[in-house]
Amino acid sequence: MRAVGLLARREHTRIELARKLAAHGNPDDIETVINELQTSGLQSDARFAESYLRSHAQRLGPARLRQTLRTKGVATELVETQLSGADLPDELEQARVVWGKKFAEAPPDAKEWARQARFLQGRGFSSAVIRRLLKNPMEDADDANA
Repeated sequence: MRAVGLLARREHTRIELARKLAAHGNPDDIETVINELQTSGLQSDARFAESYLRSHAQRLGPARLRQTLRTKGVATELVETQLSGADLPDELEQARVVWGKKFAEAPPDAKEWARQARFLQGRGFSSAVIRRLLKNPMEDADDANA
């Protein structure tokens, strides 16, 4: 009953559900319950991954999405399948939007450049995208609008 209540609030991966239920039963019973939930379609790692991507794809880059899903216990093959099938925005445009919400202008010096690059890297954007964006953020935005 507790497992169904957790799933009613939000999607959970198999591993998350097992961890949350660990204090309330023995491992064999928990495994049985989770197997029954999967069989009945109430628990699905694929559905969790879809939900997570839908809610976080606008704020995070592909690397961060991939790492978080793996950390939450989604199988690597499933992560790659979900990422390739998801309708993710262009990484450069997405990075520009995320960067624009935090910073008002291009970095004037190396110290600020490094700070902004760390921010974008922490959000999961690739080094190539970060370099391109921070090299001249307004020029790239003008090119995209033309």
